[in-house]
Amino acid sequence: MIVTRSWLQEYIDISNISTEDICKTLNSIGLEVDSLEEQRIVSGVVVGKVLEKEKHPDADKLNVCQVDIGNETVQIVCGAKNVAKGQYVPVATVGCKLSEDFVIKKAKLRGLESNGMICSSTEIGLSKLNDGILELDESIGKLEIGKELSTYPLLNDDIIDIELTANRGDCISINGIARELSAYYTIPFIEQENSIVYNEVGIGQVLEVKSSNDIESKYIYTIINTKDFNLSILSKLRIAIIDKLKSNDLQNALTYATHSSGVILNAYAKKDLKTLNKLSTINIKKDSQGFDVVIGNEELSTIGIEQKDINEDLNSEYLVEASYTNPEILSKKVFETKRKTADVYYKSSRGSEPHLEKGIKCFCTLVSKFGATVCNGKESYIDHEEKINLDVSVNKINSIIGQEIEKTKIEKILRSLGFKVKDSTNGVLSIQIPLYRHDIKNIADITEEIVRIVGIDNIKAKPLAIDEVNRLNKTSDNLVKKNKLRAKAIENGFFETLTYVFSSRDNLTKYNLPTVKENLDLLNPIVKELDTFRTTISLNLIEACSNNIKLGFKSTAFFEIGKIFDINRKESTVISFVFSGQKEIESVENSGKPENIDFFAFAKKVLNTVGKFDLEPMNKISNDLIHPYQNANIIVDNEIVGFISKLHPSVASEHDLSDTFIAEINFDKIKNDLVKTSSYSKFQSSKKDLSIITPKSMEYRDIKNVINSINDENIKQFNLIDIYSDEKLGENESLTIRFVLQNNSKTLEEEDITSSMNKILDSLKEKLGIGLRD
Repeated sequence: MIVTRSWLQEYIDISNISTEDICKTLNSIGLEVDSLEEQRIVSGVVVGKVLEKEKHPDADKLNVCQVDIGNETVQIVCGAKNVAKGQYVPVATVGCKLSEDFVIKKAKLRGLESNGMICSSTEIGLSKLNDGILELDESIGKLEIGKELSTYPLLNDDIIDIELTANRGDCISINGIARELSAYYTIPFIEQENSIVYNEVGIGQVLEVKSSNDIESKYIYTIINTKDFNLSILSKLRIAIIDKLKSNDLQNALTYATHSSGVILNAYAKKDLKTLNKLSTINIKKDSQGFDVVIGNEELSTIGIEQKDINEDLNSEYLVEASYTNPEILSKKVFETKRKTADVYYKSSRGSEPHLEKGIKCFCTLVSKFGATVCNGKESYIDHEEKINLDVSVNKINSIIGQEIEKTKIEKILRSLGFKVKDSTNGVLSIQIPLYRHDIKNIADITEEIVRIVGIDNIKAKPLAIDEVNRLNKTSDNLVKKNKLRAKAIENGFFETLTYVFSSRDNLTKYNLPTVKENLDLLNPIVKELDTFRTTISLNLIEACSNNIKLGFKSTAFFEIGKIFDINRKESTVISFVFSGQKEIESVENSGKPENIDFFAFAKKVLNTVGKFDLEPMNKISNDLIHPYQNANIIVDNEIVGFISKLHPSVASEHDLSDTFIAEINFDKIKNDLVKTSSYSKFQSSKKDLSIITPKSMEYRDIKNVINSINDENIKQFNLIDIYSDEKLGENESLTIRFVLQNNSKTLEEEDITSSMNKILDSLKEKLGIGLRD
């Protein structure tokens, strides 16, 4: 946001305040000054008047001018196309030093003497207005021939560039910045002149505005005639300073009034409106995406989203529009629809000035001053939404600040910022939030406004008092669990990674992985390759493995604890593992030729990290990363909490990986119970193997559940150690289960071992109909 000292002076009297102090104040109230530029015209540049202009006899592109510079009339040879008799122009007199290496001297151009130079705006240190000389007018002050331009305050200005945060849309105008300074310095606003030249035409005779009931924008429309309109030099110079100068005077006037008042203004040539019997009509309605559009002969603009260039009207009649749309509604809709926006969206999305009358009067006064006329009356819809009211405690405000601020001072600050304040009982203030401060939502925001104006440097520092309390909760428990898992994963040979929570939608789709719904997806991704939220960490880890293998590593193992998202963008935490290549380093034990990782070796590393779990084959493979045969669901307390699988060969080949295994487990389902010690038996254990014939369709889990249901204290552990099948067995197979038997109080006798094994066989026969292999 760019402001100039002279422009601010039109709103508040800052004549007794230095520019340096203003910059310091802006910084202290949260409006960070990015730069300060002093625009000064050098001595020796004076106001001149062109008395005569003739073509140079020996040069077609040169003019010989007689110029009055006050104390004398001098001859100046000028090459500008736009120089003309009767103009007031800036003249650099002989001896004037325009820059370090440019001093004006008497010269001869094609044989004719030239005593000085008629200057363009850039040659005297001002912003560029055109490709010719600068024609002066009295908008800069009374023009006195021979007077130094360095004495004109409006030309010798201070330019302040302010870096605004996105929530301070109320300050994207001269009016807004002046309002802030007025509150800080307690300087009253200068009443703005509203001198509008009306013509004899009533607005109802020439314009009809039709709008649907569901539009969300507020508007005012009027019609102006610009036949004799010429914008002043001062206005153009100010627009050039903010880098918005166009060749169209009307467009420049709209820009000027918008930057001054903060109200978004636009204009349409009358010839672009539907006209019947001199009555022009526009329609305002919703488009297919729910935005308010203005329609004449065609769609003219989308309010708050885009504005088209103004078409020239041969009759010089234009429809002028002042509009406002709630920035929160507008921004949300743009996010949901991913609508492309134009420059005007910068102001409308941050919160433009909602007082449309102020903006339309500012514009009409400006154009009236320089030759335009305005139709009587206006067409408007300015039914503002209900203002927000907050009841806040003065004691609570002071508690947040940490310092006592008098209630009267709080009221004064808030009123100076445009808030309406009523003093209720018991030290409670009833505050009505102005519409232009849509960012104020609660007592913390109110407190921030007070601190800004009081000044953070004026708040006394106090030592921080900390009351240490027990804050053990789910967050702390998860942190402890996360640190334990990290340590265990590292013990088992995994390296921790940290990757983006974003992924490539194309890659997720390629491997048939779920993707977040498009209407909930990223609006502005940081790069094209990270254009959506990740729904798995496995893909990130696979890519990390691939990158390391390409660097010459023969084995890579990574884990990551992080967030993933479902299709509705609901987040959850998982721990993900990947292991690729050799399962151990080359050594004497493996003769320098270690084997690749296999399913059970990988599963053991994962189990050692996250704790006990069971495995069962997947009934349905949900994505293309999973191997069709080497896969399993991870079961904890009879609930599926994740998966483990060999990487599909085609995916491994794409990433130049050998044998690779992946696993992903729901972090919240991993147990973090306190480990309790218990006594152990000091007596010798015995091992016993049972080979059982079972149908191939029977799951081992069913056998395991039956054995676990036997309440035999002698059975300490059992594991499946072999699976055998041949043609004789047909649809059956032989499972060999090894049991570890031990008693806590004695050494087991053969009778005890036989009794326990018989219990197992009887239960299997009774519940599953299976028994010993012959």
